[in-house]
Amino acid sequence: MSEIILSAEGLLKRFGSLIAVNNLSFQIEKGSVFGLLGPNGSGKSTTLGMLLSVLNPDGGTFKWFGENGGSDQRKKIGTMLEGPNFYSYLSAYNNLRINATIKEVPNSEIERVLKKVGLWERRNSRYRTFSTGMKQRLGIANALLGNPQLLILDEPTNGLDPQGIAEVRDLIKEEAENGQTILLASHLLDEVEKVCTHLAVLQKGNMLFLGETEVFTKGKKRIEISAQDIPSLMAELKNYSQIEKITQKENILFLQVQPEFETQELNKFLFQKGIILSHLAIEKHALETQFLELTSKS
Repeated sequence: MSEIILSAEGLLKRFGSLIAVNNLSFQIEKGSVFGLLGPNGSGKSTTLGMLLSVLNPDGGTFKWFGENGGSDQRKKIGTMLEGPNFYSYLSAYNNLRINATIKEVPNSEIERVLKKVGLWERRNSRYRTFSTGMKQRLGIANALLGNPQLLILDEPTNGLDPQGIAEVRDLIKEEAENGQTILLASHLLDEVEKVCTHLAVLQKGNMLFLGETEVFTKGKKRIEISAQDIPSLMAELKNYSQIEKITQKENILFLQVQPEFETQELNKFLFQKGIILSHLAIEKHALETQFLELTSKS
């Protein structure tokens, strides 16, 4: 059996009449990259706050490494919440030295983590001279001090330009490939799709999906088709059992189909009905489409 790093059951948090997190339950297995995905205000940061004992839950329980949350468990966790926070006038090395002292980690760790995030050559540069991407990487370096068993990153690419996003994403992928367990909170669909093995989709404190990212992204296909006689094509498609939904834009029909759908079978079916397709294309059911469908229903 896989080792469970975090187990949360029925987490609930209210702010007055607002339910910020509503009965949230999930588990994180060792070696996985678990994404909390949702727009701003969905409950991601509130959930992390409860898990790190910054906020007291109004209901539910959670366990780290099979035990109730406490200081001993939190020492096994590296965090970067709401962006890095360092002294602007100190160097990267000296900022990490302060945090290493707080974490009771030897200074020898600083060289290791700075090299890991590609900042060793800039160790003596003041924090205020760093680009936004470098600041985020220094925040991740700080989270990696002490070889944590779990890395928690809250919006790690927030405010970055495309190059900075790529740098941080590559760093997260590298950590994941080395077996690091990661809990990542983000509102960026592309970020979650590219780095997370599992995800929970949140909106207004409610969980809309929980499972493997691959299952979420590949479950359905969307097909584009067209023919000279659109009304006849539409009529025949309504009799095809593997089509769940049909929408039309000008002379193109968009078909939402089941996973086992095969284009050649549809082509054969229509040909037997006397309809020859002039256009047929397969579009992968992207995470963004799936996410928008889920959130529009809630």
